[in-house]
Amino acid sequence: MISHSPNCFELFMKTALAIATVDLPTLRQELLDLICQVAYQEGNFVLTSGQSSSYYINGKQVTLHAEGGLAVGRLLLSRLPPETLAVAGLTLGADPMVTATSVVAAYEGRSLTALIVRKEAKGHGTRAYIEGPSLPEGTPVTVLEDVVTTGKSALQAIDRLRECGYQVNGILALVDRQQGGAETYQAAGIPFQTLFTIPEIQQRWRELNS
Repeated sequence: MISHSPNCFELFMKTALAIATVDLPTLRQELLDLICQVAYQEGNFVLTSGQSSSYYINGKQVTLHAEGGLAVGRLLLSRLPPETLAVAGLTLGADPMVTATSVVAAYEGRSLTALIVRKEAKGHGTRAYIEGPSLPEGTPVTVLEDVVTTGKSALQAIDRLRECGYQVNGILALVDRQQGGAETYQAAGIPFQTLFTIPEIQQRWRELNS
């Protein structure tokens, strides 16, 4: 269903309609296959955390993919706590995720604000750390993350959101590499969910490449 190759407009519209209406378990499987096709690689890599790894996942290859972004938005929206009024994440990895989830929510009749958390304060104007509409103090916000390794990126976003008075009710990730992030969040008392884990992706990648 989700195509890696460029398509004509008519075919894209048919595919987008299918992604927007297919049941979530089927959509999740389609997204898993897309991750294996365009985002997962094996080799020798050094991660942002400084750790060495025998594989690499570039989540932006999926979240910036037109059909993949729609699938990500639908699946993330289905996992959000019902009280969530905004989604946020640390730039750059979370940017397309918060946008996709907010847009999908609008199509489903739910108001969900998208917030982007800067790594450094804006160098001009308000010098703010957070981009997006200002919300009332105490607004429930769910933090989104593309690929979780140590968990530090999401914690940085949480600190900034709390400084603005928002209530962070959890972290929702596309992929958990299972390298300490979940334990970090548990120690901080923050609920954590993920759409996929690395063993699941690796198993499917081997099936597709056997």
